[in-house]
Amino acid sequence: MGSHQDSISDDSPDHLPAPATAVGREGLDALLADPGRAVVALDFDGTLAPIVADPDRARAHPDAVPALAALAPKVASVAVITGRPAGVAVHHGGFADVPGLEHLVVLGHYGAERWDAVTGTLSTPPPHPGVAAVRAELPGLLERSGAEQGTWIEEKGHAVAVHTRRAPDPQAAFDMLRAPLADLAARHGLIVEPGRMVLELRPPGMDKGAALRAHARDVGAASVVYAGDDLGDLPAFAAVDTLRTEGTAGLLVCSGSDEVPDLRKRADVVVDGPAGVVRLLRALAARLT
Repeated sequence: MGSHQDSISDDSPDHLPAPATAVGREGLDALLADPGRAVVALDFDGTLAPIVADPDRARAHPDAVPALAALAPKVASVAVITGRPAGVAVHHGGFADVPGLEHLVVLGHYGAERWDAVTGTLSTPPPHPGVAAVRAELPGLLERSGAEQGTWIEEKGHAVAVHTRRAPDPQAAFDMLRAPLADLAARHGLIVEPGRMVLELRPPGMDKGAALRAHARDVGAASVVYAGDDLGDLPAFAAVDTLRTEGTAGLLVCSGSDEVPDLRKRADVVVDGPAGVVRLLRALAARLT
């Protein structure tokens, strides 16, 4: 993958970037040539919604829903793939009952949950028993580990996350907790997924790559765009790489963050956070008119 990606700085609605890689250019060309067989998939936090200290206060960029509603009728599917519960992402995103979003699905908990805009229905499996056990043990583990003030636990239904962004030294708190949280997760059959100052304990086999591959297969996609910003998006990037080897064109977009250089290096295009993602969505919708 290229390491010097174009970013979108032109505010005109029809400005599209030139991807820095040949496979990225092929992915964009395939979408433009046959949008009816294209899947546009996006992470939520950091991609459609700015990162905030309190995830409960995260909301989609104010122009995100109009941009999605303009694009969704022109492609096979728009999918929001997130570690959050699907219902939470729908609420925080403002996705319900929006004209034009009938082709939107929200794949929550890394694909374990699914919400369809066209019906408003939510499907969800029973929780992994290890999540309840971890939830019960976490407060004591954090206290014994000497977790800094400002470290806190987020309940996510099918997963539990420990955030360090509010700690006096977020990176030190994050590094200190990685090993004990990994041990706790392993004892209960879970894994730890690191992110931007967050460590999520969740069942194995749930990741954005598996969710993206399954959705692309179900739709019969000829091209896939994926936009993300965090370490949890790397499996989705890898899934696009695999889909390319199988004949499905792909475009990888990084919602720019210096906190996750690995994602930037692998992207075909880097945009300036959620505002840049919105500009890209608007540009695609305008080009497909």
